[in-house]
Amino acid sequence: MKHLDEYRSEAHATGLAEAIRRRVTKPWTLMEICGGQTHTLIRSGIDRMLPDEVTLVHGPGCPVCVTPIGVLDAAVDLVKRPEVTLLSFGDMLRVPGTSEDLLGARARGGDVRMVYSPLDAVQLAAAHPEREVVFLAVGFETTAPACALAVKRAKQEGLTNFSILCAHVRVPPAMEAILDAPDCRVQGFLAAGHVCTVMGYHEYEPIAERYGIPITVTGFEPSDLLQGIAMTLDALEAETHGVTNQYTRVVTREGNGPAQAVLDEVFDVVDREWRGIGTIPGGGFGVAKAYAAYDAAKKFGLGEPKADIDNACIAGEILRGVKRPPACPAFGTDCTPDHPLGAPMVSSEGACAAYYRYGRRP
Repeated sequence: MKHLDEYRSEAHATGLAEAIRRRVTKPWTLMEICGGQTHTLIRSGIDRMLPDEVTLVHGPGCPVCVTPIGVLDAAVDLVKRPEVTLLSFGDMLRVPGTSEDLLGARARGGDVRMVYSPLDAVQLAAAHPEREVVFLAVGFETTAPACALAVKRAKQEGLTNFSILCAHVRVPPAMEAILDAPDCRVQGFLAAGHVCTVMGYHEYEPIAERYGIPITVTGFEPSDLLQGIAMTLDALEAETHGVTNQYTRVVTREGNGPAQAVLDEVFDVVDREWRGIGTIPGGGFGVAKAYAAYDAAKKFGLGEPKADIDNACIAGEILRGVKRPPACPAFGTDCTPDHPLGAPMVSSEGACAAYYRYGRRP
């Protein structure tokens, strides 16, 4: 394995895409675990620059995409309560539930608002004690610390009208679920740099060892991704495995200690349903017992979320890297950004949205 500086020098001198083309001798399938990286790969044309031997598949790296329909249905049911104001990140508003999305619920008179931070929801609860303010808490380890801080702030301020509908998920268990699947095609991973900024990459080392695969922590610029792809392919060609950090300017092995501390305080690791994948042991965060008063599911007596329903959307196969968006019969016809059948076409980080927006259509 070459030193990282050699990859950076090579990218400047000759272009890593051509260097990859010269070095690859076998077919390989790589998966990135970040919707933002998916969009960069497609927007910049990296998928078309690589040799035919290299296949990129797109994992469950979009937090909107992996949130199950049952959580959306629970959020819609909350909105129907006249005392509830539900706040969410913008992408979640158009994700279809069983019967309607949150925008539809708002059109029917529900109080649904978009915010940029869960702390905005705490401020709204403080300003309107007559309302029950619920924040729809979705996302990976990147957004979970901010939500944990919001819950902690609400408790410090003594707010009794704030809670979260918690659907936070954890990346490493999802990678293991993908690798354990009998139809798994993945031979190497590009790990999401922003998740590793928070959590470090020590959690990935047992995965690389157990499954004998290379995992490269990668940034978000085209040059970052090309370097990460080259490093992963070199490891595969050399028949080595382990975790390598391309994103050294941001990521350390141990990650962000204070962020991890607030996660440990406010949340417990729980089994979590992922759209298209199923229930993953340890696959998410749930509100810890000490903060149970801020758990909307318990506060409002919500039942267990219903399992995902089958429709024309093949989101599960796309999120597991079994298929790519153009393989879906509905892609670009019955399913478009204006009329999405599933979350991967809705979200700004969804793989289907990337393929549609940047012209990867059949």
